[in-house]
Amino acid sequence: MGSGREEICVNQNKKRQNGFFIMLQLIGLVKPLIGIMILAVVLGVLGYLCAIFLTVISSGEVILLLAKAGVIATGGFWFSLKSGAVLLIIMAIARGIFHYGEQYCNHFIAFKLLAKIRHQVFETLRKLCPAKLEGREKGNLISLITSDVELLEVFYAHTISPIAIAIIVSLVMVVFLGHICLAAGWVALVSYLLIGLVLPIALGKTGASPGVEYRKEFGSLNSFVLDCLYGLDETIQYEGGVKRTREIISRSQSLGEKQKHLNHMESLQKGLTNLLVLVCSVAMLLLMTGQYRAGTAEASMVFMATIALMGSFGPVIALSNLSNNLNQTLACGQRILDLLKEEPLVEEVPGEKKVQFSDAKVENVTFSYEEEEILKNFSMQINGGSIVGIHGPSGCGKSTILKLLMRFWDVDRGRIFMGKDSIRHLPSKSLRGMESYVTQETFLFHDTIANNIGIGKLGATREEIIEAARAASLHDAIVSFPEGYDTMVGENGDTLSGGERQRIGIARAFLSDRDFLLLDEPTSNLDALNEGIILKSLKEHCLDKTILLVSHRRSTLQIADEVVEMNRGRGT
Repeated sequence: MGSGREEICVNQNKKRQNGFFIMLQLIGLVKPLIGIMILAVVLGVLGYLCAIFLTVISSGEVILLLAKAGVIATGGFWFSLKSGAVLLIIMAIARGIFHYGEQYCNHFIAFKLLAKIRHQVFETLRKLCPAKLEGREKGNLISLITSDVELLEVFYAHTISPIAIAIIVSLVMVVFLGHICLAAGWVALVSYLLIGLVLPIALGKTGASPGVEYRKEFGSLNSFVLDCLYGLDETIQYEGGVKRTREIISRSQSLGEKQKHLNHMESLQKGLTNLLVLVCSVAMLLLMTGQYRAGTAEASMVFMATIALMGSFGPVIALSNLSNNLNQTLACGQRILDLLKEEPLVEEVPGEKKVQFSDAKVENVTFSYEEEEILKNFSMQINGGSIVGIHGPSGCGKSTILKLLMRFWDVDRGRIFMGKDSIRHLPSKSLRGMESYVTQETFLFHDTIANNIGIGKLGATREEIIEAARAASLHDAIVSFPEGYDTMVGENGDTLSGGERQRIGIARAFLSDRDFLLLDEPTSNLDALNEGIILKSLKEHCLDKTILLVSHRRSTLQIADEVVEMNRGRGT
């Protein structure tokens, strides 16, 4: 069993799925809003037909005027000059109403689904962490959560209904033009297929890989910039600014080249689309002119068929224009769908069973990160109400034991018990509800000191937060700040010292008031005086608690009732 890095790497480099199947999976999410989607399609079809027949009726009005002047002959229309003018006004107004309704429905669907997808992404990340997210690039995750999800708006608002609209409108126009002249109907059908189907598919295949590569490199650049920002102090200290700057410029230029290639393909697509529109329009004109010369069509039919075809390309042009943007959208869709399909390495146990901590036991546990074996046949007993210390060299698996007790990972072999129950069978919420885990690196949110401590207990009062800070020997330092407990800690607590950050983590543990405290190097950033104060607080405030204390300092472990010496994953 590994940490999940290998499996994540496989997922990230997975062969690109067929775009059609990605679209089907994304469309499947629309099911709860199918009624609104049908309404959007209906309104879109009516809107486009109004726009098309504005030109058709306008051309009919011109033909009627020319016939009235005796310039051409016409077999008559189903509308007169007066009724045609009224129809133009009605269709112009209806076009605006239908178009607004279609856009409103599409964007309503898009934003509802984006909210749903974001919820699913965060829910998946919660299930995958920490085991399967350790080692994953944070910038890439940020890119996926923000820009990748946002790009799906193009798919839901400007792709699904336009495809249905283009198909329906094209069929209506094929019937209409076929009614004028059967050959004209066939020309229209071929034209729509070339512009709305053949061209997008041909260009989509050539643009699929560049679109995926662009999204991956975009996420990689995000990760690198984030890494540079977090390591800014070290970069300045060791004069690595020039190297980092060159790397950013190099990556930005590489990304720019990929964007330039995508822009070139988009320009090519638009140029070919316009060329096909022109060619098909000329083909219709030549066909109808031939029909007129053969005596099988009137001059008015030549005029009407050509104008109708030229005015009906809007839906298929919109379809053709999707090809380049759709490549990136589907690349984003695949990244999101791949994430949503990932299975957690540790399945959480549901339930609300109340668990009272009595003692814990680690029995013949073997555990590996990927191919590296960290623990082998390791056993230890943690009696209730005692302080048990773990001492050993770096990399021997001290911190790993705490993570296994939290069930962030499952053991490869062996068992871990809480009382008489294996932790594999305890409800995850109940298990972690009786444990308080202080890690080596305390993460602080960009918030006030009070709110950062208050994370330890939902709804904690200011008095409880202050009491926890006192116990962690932090109160005096906090009140010395101009804004006291309302002082903002900055991003990841960069306005505080390492010791102050560490004591906030300890204050959280005191505030949470859990039965079983797991402390990973809780005094590593503290001087001897503050270490003594913290240890004294642990002894005084945790008389009824069980503490598992990991430390490389012998002085820290002096408060322990028992110390387990570890060497290469084995206890002695």
